[in-house]
Amino acid sequence: MDISMKPINSNILQNALRDLAGWSVENDRLIKQFNFGSFREAISFIVRVGFEAEAINHHPGISNTYNKVEISLCTHDAGNRVTELDVELAKSIEHLSWV
Repeated sequence: MDISMKPINSNILQNALRDLAGWSVENDRLIKQFNFGSFREAISFIVRVGFEAEAINHHPGISNTYNKVEISLCTHDAGNRVTELDVELAKSIEHLSWV
């Protein structure tokens, strides 16, 4: 798969968001908060995201407070803007989530 490392334009990004329920764009980042039933579930999700991110060598910002996990995606090599790689990782993360 040939994924562009260039920032994607707003039209393409808005189209991508249609397939990413709950994701939004804030400060040039794709962001979503996931709410789990417990801290243990939240941490389990974070570990799964970590393995997925490491597999493609693209690492999200992750914030956790008890049962809440916030994922933030942008590409440093693209000037901290959203690229196709971020959209693809968001899609992969959606497949990992059970909430």
